[in-house]
Amino acid sequence: MSRVSGVTRAGRRLHPSVLPLATLAAGLAGSVYLWHTNPHEGGGLLPRCPFNWATGLLCPACGGTRMAYDLLHGDVPAALHDNAVLLLLGLPLGAWIGGRWLYEGLRGRRYRPTLGGRAGMVTVVGIAVVWAVVRNLTG
Repeated sequence: MSRVSGVTRAGRRLHPSVLPLATLAAGLAGSVYLWHTNPHEGGGLLPRCPFNWATGLLCPACGGTRMAYDLLHGDVPAALHDNAVLLLLGLPLGAWIGGRWLYEGLRGRRYRPTLGGRAGMVTVVGIAVVWAVVRNLTG
């Protein structure tokens, strides 16, 4: 069994492409399930946002599953309505980091992304907080 660090019990290291490829496979499997399960209607095995369940407020990622469903079905305006910031900022950032992780892994190199230190982290958290406040005040 492997650990997240990429080291097996026998002390052998996994190839750097194993984790990004496994993540890609899991994402594809999740997309296939999501294609057939409409989160706008509820039901299925799709969980409710724990923050929303506990507080009744929308977190910065609320609507992400509905957004992904709408994108899979080619409905970009509905995806923008579900979560515009996640679609316009989070999806490209995630695609860049995931693509770079896979690329480096396939080349036999390990990739550990950073957000540019403290300034990057403050920017991401700041955007998330502002987006959450705006969504809850206007929604």
